[in-house]
Amino acid sequence: PYSPLRNLITGGAGFLGSHLVDRLMKSGEKLYAWIIYLFFGSKANIEHCIGRPSFELIRHEVKETIKFDVDRILHLDCLVSPSHYKFNPIKTSKTSFLRN
Repeated sequence: PYSPLRNLITGGAGFLGSHLVDRLMKSGEKLYAWIIYLFFGSKANIEHCIGRPSFELIRHEVKETIKFDVDRILHLDCLVSPSHYKFNPIKTSKTSFLRN
């Protein structure tokens, strides 16, 4: 029997992340969309996925420890333009590069 891959997507409500969520859901994979701030993403981008058995929305600070049993991690959580980087450069760097 086929066992779908389990994917953790950081930035799952962003432009790229939400499109990846849609694509992977169509292929029958299990998704955990990890949303941290919703600064530049939007819950509306993935609202149609909420409540589906293969999708779980997680709000958790990326710099805090959390454990998952997943097959892949797709890290797309990053601010998307130089003007956004300037908004909060320390938080941008920590979110993009630091891990516990």
